[in-house]
Amino acid sequence: MNLNARQADLAELYSAMGQANIQALWTQAADLMPAQPVPRAVPWLWRWDTVLALAAAAGREVPVGRGGERRALALANPGLGGLPFATPTLWGAMQYLNARESAPAHRHTAAAIRFVLQGRGVWTTVNGEPCPMSRGDLVLTPSLAWHEHHSGTDEPMVWFDGLDLPLVNGLDAGFFEPAGEDYLDTAGGPVTSRSASLYAHPGLLPAVTPATDRHSPLMVYRWEHTERALTEVAAATGSGDAELRFVDPVHGGDALPTMRCAMRQIEAGCRTPTTRTVGSSIILVFSGRGQTVIDGQPFRWGPGDTLAVPSWCAVDHEPAQTARLFVLSDAPVIEGLRLDRTEVLAQQQKVRAAAK
Repeated sequence: MNLNARQADLAELYSAMGQANIQALWTQAADLMPAQPVPRAVPWLWRWDTVLALAAAAGREVPVGRGGERRALALANPGLGGLPFATPTLWGAMQYLNARESAPAHRHTAAAIRFVLQGRGVWTTVNGEPCPMSRGDLVLTPSLAWHEHHSGTDEPMVWFDGLDLPLVNGLDAGFFEPAGEDYLDTAGGPVTSRSASLYAHPGLLPAVTPATDRHSPLMVYRWEHTERALTEVAAATGSGDAELRFVDPVHGGDALPTMRCAMRQIEAGCRTPTTRTVGSSIILVFSGRGQTVIDGQPFRWGPGDTLAVPSWCAVDHEPAQTARLFVLSDAPVIEGLRLDRTEVLAQQQKVRAAAK
């Protein structure tokens, strides 16, 4: 058989396969099984000043209740083709609640966290439990937990929302339900946290069995506890790079099964090892100034700035001022699937990466 006949037969084969919705592995193996992760998301930084100005403008122009019932500005990674996701597995946004304003109750499959950046006097109610919110507090909204937001103050509040929404949607597992008329509105209720009263005492647990082991029974992690722990751990280790995980105080695992929450304190002038990890993360600068290099690309940051770190990118941090960084990642999912891998780059690799 001559070459032209072979090419014609091959073209006919590919045409028949296409009509049958079948694709040939041998024509796309390099794309399907690359030698290492090739993330679509790109390293990116959202400036706090820009995001805050847009959020405040939305606070003036857009009422709560339109669309998703929240005034949240999603951080859209430019590498993801217009999707409103910070990484392929993590949704990040800044939510803005005006003074004396309430956001209605709903629930959804996607789990969520709130990390407060500005303001006080607001509380999120999680399955009927009011969780007061102040700067630096972390509030959990586990999967399918009813939740609403209420302001009892004369100033707006801004917080970071993190959800596993892209992951849930990718698994075709998402449900959403607004509260019905029979839902008990707790807008006028006492601003106390029962779960904090039970579970926020280091080394001490009540003789009360949590209703579930699917997530932490503690719904709000107070900044005063986080700050004290950071200070004491940094002093005890003396490494200049202290990291804490927010965990389930009863079972010891991550506070939520799909997202890891951590707080990291890096001293001024301490450059962290250049490391790459399977899985993506969002880094929120709580305080301090400095620079992060991601795959050779430098990003200078300050308070409120937010970074997207795609999977398997080489990353190092170097604060000019002591920095406190809140880190949200998909690590529990990656580890649960036994896909976790971390590599610390050698010094010569660092030099090459910085020269790109």
